Amino acid sequence: MQTLKIGDKVPSFSVNDQDGNTINLSDYLEKKLIVFFYPKASTPGCTAEACNLRDNYAALQSQGYELLGVSADSEKRQANFKNKYEFPFPLLADEDHTVINAFGVWGPKKFMGKTYDGIHRMTFVVDEKGVVSNVIEKVKTKDHAAQLLA
Repeated sequence: MQTLKIGDKVPSFSVNDQDGNTINLSDYLEKKLIVFFYPKASTPGCTAEACNLRDNYAALQSQGYELLGVSADSEKRQANFKNKYEFPFPLLADEDHTVINAFGVWGPKKFMGKTYDGIHRMTFVVDEKGVVSNVIEKVKTKDHAAQLLA
């Protein structure tokens, strides 16, 4: 797994959000961007994480941040997740792993003694020039915004 590190330039990407709109990295140049990766929409940990970011969205925006949530779920599943919990930020439906591979968050995971490939729950802060300025590898799902605002 070749994960992006602080100081790395994020490769440009183009992928659909939950409504089928094309989202490009270039849409966020000149802005501070938080890209959070989660394994699966509507699961307990992912819901806790995204709801914590939703509940602290105003504080994140007041510091100049935009947010993008990313998983390999379909547009329909992402739309259901966003609508059910009223997320104010786009969720990318990265079914072909364009963004997941660009950030290097797909790799071996262990759960209940089994090893499998999946998305690692990680968050990247990207500066106005498209360069990674922070990486959170150990995401606290119920208190993730505090990790970003610290």
